[in-house]
Amino acid sequence: MKRVYNFSPGPSTLPLPVLEKAQKELLNYEGTGMSTMEMSHRSKTFQDIVDSAKELLIELMGIPKNYKVLFLQGGATTQFSMVPLNLFNKNKKADYAITGNFAKKAAQEAQRYGEVNVVASSKDKDFSYIPDVDSMKASPDADYFHITTNNTIYGTRYTKLPDTGDVPLVADMSSNILSEVYDVSKFGLIYAGAQKNIAPSGVTIVIIREDLVGKAMDITPVMLDYKVHVDNNSLYNTPTTFSIYMAKLVFEWLKDLGGVPAIEKINIEKAKILYNCIDNSSLYKGTANPKDRSIMNVTFTLPSEELTAKFIKEAEQNGLVSLKGHRSVGGIRASIYNAMPIEGVKALVDFMKKFELENK
Repeated sequence: MKRVYNFSPGPSTLPLPVLEKAQKELLNYEGTGMSTMEMSHRSKTFQDIVDSAKELLIELMGIPKNYKVLFLQGGATTQFSMVPLNLFNKNKKADYAITGNFAKKAAQEAQRYGEVNVVASSKDKDFSYIPDVDSMKASPDADYFHITTNNTIYGTRYTKLPDTGDVPLVADMSSNILSEVYDVSKFGLIYAGAQKNIAPSGVTIVIIREDLVGKAMDITPVMLDYKVHVDNNSLYNTPTTFSIYMAKLVFEWLKDLGGVPAIEKINIEKAKILYNCIDNSSLYKGTANPKDRSIMNVTFTLPSEELTAKFIKEAEQNGLVSLKGHRSVGGIRASIYNAMPIEGVKALVDFMKKFELENK
């Protein structure tokens, strides 16, 4: 069967060369006679995989030496708890910017452990924009300031980071990590579920500044203490071995492409092609504020639910799948993560133009 263009928001499409290499090594990884899914996480072979993945990520993101890289479990959702449990170490108070469903959930979870100050919210317009970051004043006594850099459901992203001063900036980068260049030194902590831009679901990336490690609240379970995982090189318990191996392959693929600066240019071009189609259409309507548009998740609507359903059905028949918008907002969402080739975006645009001509 011919492969489709998969626009799923996650788990998402993976680079074809990565899948092919994993297929080749599936039964016998580098002469070990076994798959990476079978080998002991305590073996030297797997230790080398973890170390290589970490070194590649450090290189790709330019991670400073005073940061630790962790490969954890539980998805970004578990980080909603780990962040406050580990960072509520002074005043048990944090600032949160609410720009979507996941940011809201993160804030709600933090409220279980301390005080949450909502410094900005775009709920008034269905999260279709990013509030003015210059108006986001960090509380000087906050333990951290939390943002979600890209909003998967609503198709918005931060194009400018808030100035948090001495307050550590914490970012959920689940849906745009490695898609554009970030200065990691501007953050105290970055976390990301890997199933959108990095690997199959299972592994979660955490990048944390050293001075924020080792100050967890007394009630923190051992598995939710960053220091435990730092001290054990992400191998305190059995990790998601296959997902970490796949992450390593994706990091290698991205490095071969020219790294994050190279993929950022490609991503901007892909998004431009799709947004141009939407903006020059009388049938499709973009839902995100143009200046805040995501280059990972493109959201738009059609005039009726019936036409939307027809669009999705016919798109699938043309090998363009997983375009249905999130259940909370409806419409269409095309997730064009790093692994989505520009040919896939062009195929979608060709279909959209044809569909519009046939459904005026």
